[in-house]
Amino acid sequence: MRFIMGKAGRTAAVATAALTAIALAGCAADEAEPGASVSGGADDAPAAVEPGAYGDFTVQLSWIKNEEFSGEFFADSEGYYTEAGFASVELVPGPSTGAAELLSGTADVALSDAVSIGAAVAAEEAPLKIIGTTYQKNPFTVLSLADGGNIATVDDMVGKKIGVQASNTSLFEALLAANGLTDEDVTIVPVEYDPAPLTNGEVDGFIAYLTNEAITVEAAGYDTVNLPFADNGLPFVAETVTVTDQSIAENRDALKAFLYAEILGWTDAVNDPAEGARLAYEVYGADLGLDPTNSEAGAVAQAEDLVVSDETVANGLFTISDELQTSTLASLAGAGIELEAADLFDLSLLAEVYEEHPELVAYAG
Repeated sequence: MRFIMGKAGRTAAVATAALTAIALAGCAADEAEPGASVSGGADDAPAAVEPGAYGDFTVQLSWIKNEEFSGEFFADSEGYYTEAGFASVELVPGPSTGAAELLSGTADVALSDAVSIGAAVAAEEAPLKIIGTTYQKNPFTVLSLADGGNIATVDDMVGKKIGVQASNTSLFEALLAANGLTDEDVTIVPVEYDPAPLTNGEVDGFIAYLTNEAITVEAAGYDTVNLPFADNGLPFVAETVTVTDQSIAENRDALKAFLYAEILGWTDAVNDPAEGARLAYEVYGADLGLDPTNSEAGAVAQAEDLVVSDETVANGLFTISDELQTSTLASLAGAGIELEAADLFDLSLLAEVYEEHPELVAYAG
């Protein structure tokens, strides 16, 4: 039985060499004229900047080009990036946390997560900021089989063998701590990203993604049970739009244009996840052998459960409420990462985008 390699280990600690490479990234693009407005797909948007005014832009993806990036695929294929003022936008596949690429200047934006970026900021004072987030909820889960570990509650983990990737050990220990448990209450079994140890009975639970392994294992015929981190004391934002402090200072208009195009792309992805999945398996990830059924299931799951929330209904996609910032920082603290909101977040650009384009808030089709 073959599984596509999972994503659950993607929050790997950023290598020391990468963290100390403080060659800051400026956007590759030239600045547009001060005060210029950007336009996207909305007919009533303000006048556009000059075509290609922001030049070429590089986005480091956190994972392979699968349905997880359907919003970016829409933004590219529908011309939202071009209309926003970019000559081109290159989507570079991962896996990667994006921190090293941002610090070395090889990427203008990285789609990452609060744990990876928070670790870089806390450990080496890396000058990085999260300016928005695709996922309101992190997709981590303890995946188990109904006729195996059957881990439906935190207490169900006690005495069980849990397969944990090396990069996720601190995160899993934070989940335990958030629920009054320690690693003495479970047996941690080192695993890689293939969920075979779960399906062959070597472990009772497996750290997975709700939109990846949880779907592929079930699609392979297993009756699965999930214990989502976000619903069990460890909520934090994921697929974060992350940039350098220097880029915020020097390329603010370009970053706002990027956010504008991203909101348009993810509006399409939320309203048509099947088409977003098709763009993944037929176009952008055509060489990956993606399973169309699993891709569509993943696209629907993220659109319904991860990308939208009461916060996005009220204030628009990519927004991060004060409450979610606080819960994210508390989750990081549980993993030994102590930060203040101002150390990790700068949501002023997104606020300006929505102030200038209030029509974007109503993303529901």
